[in-house]
Amino acid sequence: MSLLSLIAVFLIEQLQPLNYRRVVEGPLQAWADFIESRFDAGEYGQGVIAWCLAVLMPAIVVALAYGFLYSLNPLLAWLLNVGVLYLTMGFRQFSHHYSGIQLALQLGDLPRARQLLSQWLERPAEGMGSQEIARQSILAAMAASHRHVFGVILCFVLLPGPSGAALYRLAQIVQARWKHENTAVENNFSTFSRQVFGIIDWLPLRATASAFAIVGDFEDAVYCWRTQAAQSRDRDLGIVLASGAGALGVQLGTPVAEGVEVAGGVELGLGDPADADFMQSAVGLVWRATVLWMLLLFLLGLASLAG
Repeated sequence: MSLLSLIAVFLIEQLQPLNYRRVVEGPLQAWADFIESRFDAGEYGQGVIAWCLAVLMPAIVVALAYGFLYSLNPLLAWLLNVGVLYLTMGFRQFSHHYSGIQLALQLGDLPRARQLLSQWLERPAEGMGSQEIARQSILAAMAASHRHVFGVILCFVLLPGPSGAALYRLAQIVQARWKHENTAVENNFSTFSRQVFGIIDWLPLRATASAFAIVGDFEDAVYCWRTQAAQSRDRDLGIVLASGAGALGVQLGTPVAEGVEVAGGVELGLGDPADADFMQSAVGLVWRATVLWMLLLFLLGLASLAG
């Protein structure tokens, strides 16, 4: 059922792309803000309670709904799987930005490429050259492929029904929304949300980095993972980016992905500097990793049937 649900979502997404920021991200951010406004007094314990209400409670409701629908008819449970996955994962959340930037660079339209990159990452891109635009686009695409595809898939497979997908998406948005890194007053409210998302994302991050290594240049990917990811400011996301850069055989410099610098002063990857040609190679890497995951799910399904 998991494999069929994923295939159905990929097909539906191609036919009817979802406006992720308006339909999913905006409402969930509003939900996170609402819970924060009711519980945030700067204490760790309040952050635990708020996280349970904002993330754990909806995930449990989804799991219970799946169990109830499955008891009525497995087809209804499958439809819930497809619906939740459609809202929580997908390539189109970032691929249309990426494709537009790639086309603009191929046509030599730097102003258009800067505009699209700025809209995607929601930060200024004035003065960037073609290599810098390609570099940041590749980094953002690899980060987004993990956050919007591979991380969701693994949690979906491991937890009952679509509850894992809901848990991952809610936990990711809540921890990002509750960050208060620049506040002058010590605030422990968001500490638990960061800690628990680190636990949730620990295995998916390494699974994504491993998939990139397997379908790309394995030796360079593992080398970059071991020697470069540990030096990055965001050591978690740095695992995926370092492995992906090594797998592509491209130098991605000091990366900035999803608006956050993730490697302070260290190089990512090996080989030639990033350019528009490497953007197509990155697309191939992500799709090969996706096929690998789907093949593994297919084999697990066969093993389950044989058992």
